[in-house]
Amino acid sequence: MSWTRLGLIFVPDGSKPWARSHAALPVPVLIEPDIFRFFFSTRDDAKRSHVGWVDVDLSGAPRVLREASEPVLTPGENGTFDDSGVGIGCLTSADDGLRLYYMGWNLGVRAPWRNAIGFAHARTALDRFERFSPGPILDRSPEDPYTLSYPCVVRLGPQDWWMWYGSNLSPMASSTDMSHVIKVAQSRDGIRWERDGATVVGFANPNEYAIARPSVVRMGEIFLMAFACRGERYRIGAAWSADGVNWTRIDAAMGLQPSNEEWDDQMTCYPALFWHRDQLWLAYNGNGYGATGIGLAVWEGGRPM
Repeated sequence: MSWTRLGLIFVPDGSKPWARSHAALPVPVLIEPDIFRFFFSTRDDAKRSHVGWVDVDLSGAPRVLREASEPVLTPGENGTFDDSGVGIGCLTSADDGLRLYYMGWNLGVRAPWRNAIGFAHARTALDRFERFSPGPILDRSPEDPYTLSYPCVVRLGPQDWWMWYGSNLSPMASSTDMSHVIKVAQSRDGIRWERDGATVVGFANPNEYAIARPSVVRMGEIFLMAFACRGERYRIGAAWSADGVNWTRIDAAMGLQPSNEEWDDQMTCYPALFWHRDQLWLAYNGNGYGATGIGLAVWEGGRPM
């Protein structure tokens, strides 16, 4: 049992001012039978990230059908928590439509950056997204004193929302100082969150110093998570849990290492798990944190665990 790579499916051509490079942090959403809208974060000339999309037909060999001419979410106004860019985390269904949870960037002075979590909403995946608030819904706190990153939000019931997100365990002067792990928060409405600051997915070996961009799906009675883990090389790791809090790393069984292909031979990162036609799929980025585009893989051989 393993991932079968389907290869690179999309790379931005750099012609759009808001998408000069990168198709980072892919998030697929089904919009028609066999057709998924892949949302992702781009970079403009100032390296600020916007959210765009491409529609991909998965009825056979993956095929791009359409591409956004304008972003569905742009950086916030100067002085807001996301004025330096918006890094998409996930899309979650709500009673009033669809919520796009994301990480907002601020460039720092003594530290490279500061991040917090917000969301925008739309009626459907075909509409432009509007911010819920100019401020974040999850920010630095006694539980998370340094910085937060890409959220994955799953709604298990009408008043049962879960968020897995990244958080630094120490101040950051450089990337290798970040000690970035996965934590969990819970909510009754997907807006106001409770958290205790405990690490739920930590490091598997002494070389790791960052775990980020969790993607969680249900598989029967258990949760399955994929994430980017950073050590000697960026790669995709995996874990499973019966309760969403206690996780077991299964990188050797379900992770995805860099390949021999030119676009992802240095790293695999920013995974998104999704189900299609009773199969588990994986959208992900390769070299340059999404600079080389979006790739796909599909799980072959039956139940992953």
